[in-house]
Amino acid sequence: MNKKKFYLAFIIVFILLEATNYLIHEVILSSTYMSEAVKAVFRPRDEMMSMMWILWVTDLFWAFFFVFFFVKGYENKGIMEGVRFGFYIGLFVSLVFSYQMYALLPLPYSLPLQWFIYGMIQCIILGVTAAALYKPKEAAIT
Repeated sequence: MNKKKFYLAFIIVFILLEATNYLIHEVILSSTYMSEAVKAVFRPRDEMMSMMWILWVTDLFWAFFFVFFFVKGYENKGIMEGVRFGFYIGLFVSLVFSYQMYALLPLPYSLPLQWFIYGMIQCIILGVTAAALYKPKEAAIT
């Protein structure tokens, strides 16, 4: 494993994860979260904001293992490897999370559907990023 490239990919994936989370949840879905049907399900905004550190810590773990699993299965197939990996992880994470939340919480169907779609796009972007940044160490020239 190329540790330098691994840690670079991990840090960039984490930063991009946070940026896309902001874009998805604070920009694109903000009006959805303000609807009365959705607001009733979640903690008050001030309370959520005081617990953001938990999201950042868990996102650090998420980004680390996203890149770790990518590296462990690395096949040196370029950007399409990242697209495929992001697609698979997106199904594994976004599909499961979105529809479990729909089954457990009284949410309008449009919200979990959007979580799923945007989560898939996000994972594919992160997979492409990991593929672009990670390369194993070059074989020693003898």
